[in-house]
Amino acid sequence: MYDISAIVLAGGRGRRLGGGGAKVMRQANGRPLLRYVLDALGFLPRENIIIVAGFGREGVTAAFPGYAFAVQEEQLGTGHAALCAAPALRDSRGTVIVCCGDMPLVRRESYAELARRHVSGGFDCTILSGESDIPLPFGRVVRSPDGGFLKIAEERDCSPGERLITELNSGVYAFSAERLFPALRALSRGNAQGEYYLTDAPGLIKAGGGRVGIYRKDLREEILGVNTPDDLARVERILKEREGGR
Repeated sequence: MYDISAIVLAGGRGRRLGGGGAKVMRQANGRPLLRYVLDALGFLPRENIIIVAGFGREGVTAAFPGYAFAVQEEQLGTGHAALCAAPALRDSRGTVIVCCGDMPLVRRESYAELARRHVSGGFDCTILSGESDIPLPFGRVVRSPDGGFLKIAEERDCSPGERLITELNSGVYAFSAERLFPALRALSRGNAQGEYYLTDAPGLIKAGGGRVGIYRKDLREEILGVNTPDDLARVERILKEREGGR
């Protein structure tokens, strides 16, 4: 088995959900959102999974003993959150999966296959992409004329033509550790939100001569995250259907 670690971004507050505590601790079908993500990453040793906690981190660390934690003191974007895990992975030379703690529907086989394709393809970054019948404010995967990776355009920064692209960036990636952290340190905040976007990292890696691959999968509901009460209700409904189908 090749060397794999994971960074789980779990520092958000989730203001649109209302209430207090960390977003990833919101309950769906009786369990925190983060619990589903960690279970799906269960093919990795716990010590290889770094949870980046921020708002409400005391509750997160207490609920998930045995995992490694990094702290995001300020909410400066997903790229900044991932960079907070750098000290915990300073000696890593393998593959790093980066994913979101508020996406409880991504299946274990999707994470595992992403890592497998990343390694077998010899890529420095591999993006998990897919489509959805539900309108989602996700970044678009923009491809070059030959079908390869060109860039990721964040939804709020898309041109009119880019908004028509149906291939969405799931927010889940596999990176070479040696390429990931230099790219994160090179991120800028020159975007609509004034944040360090993790989505800019693949482009920086490509510009630096790295190889960026795309694992396009029929993700269906797996691509859904939780930002609003409606999102939470939808995800909970799907989780209940999954449980009933066992």
